[in-house]
Amino acid sequence: MTSLTHARKALEEAEALLITAGAGMGVDSGLPDFRGNEGFWKAYPPLAARGIAFHDIANPGWFEEDPALAWGFYGHRLNLYRRTLPHEGFGMLLEAALRMKAGYFVVTSNVDGHFQKAGFSPDNILEIHGSIHHLQCRTACKAGLWSADGLEIEVDLESCEATSKLPSCPACGEMARPNIMMFGDYWWLGKREKEQRAAYDRWLESVRGKRLVVVECGAGTAIPSIRMLSSRVAEAPEATLIRINPRDCDVGPGEISLPVGAQEGIRQLLTP
Repeated sequence: MTSLTHARKALEEAEALLITAGAGMGVDSGLPDFRGNEGFWKAYPPLAARGIAFHDIANPGWFEEDPALAWGFYGHRLNLYRRTLPHEGFGMLLEAALRMKAGYFVVTSNVDGHFQKAGFSPDNILEIHGSIHHLQCRTACKAGLWSADGLEIEVDLESCEATSKLPSCPACGEMARPNIMMFGDYWWLGKREKEQRAAYDRWLESVRGKRLVVVECGAGTAIPSIRMLSSRVAEAPEATLIRINPRDCDVGPGEISLPVGAQEGIRQLLTP
């Protein structure tokens, strides 16, 4: 039995579906995955010229040190995620998820909100690194979280700096920032993520003993949070892991590897 045949059979017999996704899930939608400095700097030439790497700019300190640059980077991403449509693989996975007798859940490290945009229920999504579509105070004050709906950030692409009015905290007036867990981030407010995780834990408990398939898409090894979660869930005797990844495609015993991109892997898996 080939890996693809095995994967299709497992999905056909499944009662529950867990979809896990890393940055590679959005590549086929046209989003950058920031894989290494070369890929990141190709997407952000002004930061390349200053030698600023992704792990440097994705730091909450910039919202105090240089708010225009911080919001230039995150404002550009907010605009990009808003105007980009999720690729067809999202819709195919949603159709498969809705057929499951015991339901589905999505766990993603992506902050783009594209699973919600593709039609997945917000009640069935865990965003482990937060979301760019929610804001918080830079100082993590009592304001809590609020929606980024209506926020418009104009960005000078030549400098990667925001040129429009920057958002401030409605409670204390300090600089606002996205509710994304950044590097060296002691101010991230994880209340929303904790609520999502509690819902995920309840769902996972509800499918204990049922035939569960984990479809992992585009989760790399540099920050292996999603891969570790996928493998941990797949340790259950009734569970099967299908790892879709063109590069980091290694799997353990009993796990299935489809060494292609997310959209192509989903198409192969779900197209007769």
